[in-house]
Amino acid sequence: MVALMALLGLLCGRAIRALADAYDDGVTPVPPWPPAIEVVCAAVTALVAWRVGLPYACFAVIGVALAVVDWRTSLLPDAITLPAYPVMALALVPTGELPAALAGGAALAVVYGLLWFARPYAMGLGDVKLAGLIGMTSAALGWQALVVAAFAGQLLGALYAVALLVTKRGTRHTEFPFGPFMLLGAFSVLCLG
Repeated sequence: MVALMALLGLLCGRAIRALADAYDDGVTPVPPWPPAIEVVCAAVTALVAWRVGLPYACFAVIGVALAVVDWRTSLLPDAITLPAYPVMALALVPTGELPAALAGGAALAVVYGLLWFARPYAMGLGDVKLAGLIGMTSAALGWQALVVAAFAGQLLGALYAVALLVTKRGTRHTEFPFGPFMLLGAFSVLCLG
């Protein structure tokens, strides 16, 4: 099953490359070589499926797509994020944890919504929508997984900001996409969970 999920991730990685090109800003095209997107998608999909099961492999593919697009464009498009909710709900039905997943998604979306409301210039609404998806996926594994995923994303984003300051590649006001760090935190919970 892991090899099959890796192959699926590799094929999805190719589709993600095309999707990233569709959101291309015209300045930084995705180079065809090395096939980093494909390899990362294959590895994450296989690892997530191996560690927590097949229903979560769907989130791995969606998450890699969102991370790539957000990193390149600072945009978490509704065209990917919003359809991901019913897709993940259907994927989580066999786990029997759909009610917990929906509650966790709502809870984390509310927390991020409050953060956005308090400081709309520091976070986008795309991050709020992504938080709901992360909350939904991680809460299906338990409330502890939800809390760890939420804090891991914040911690990884803060560490990146500190690295920018230390290396003098940024200031306190430097903006960067936060979605990839949120997703990396969620993937950490799923893979180590």
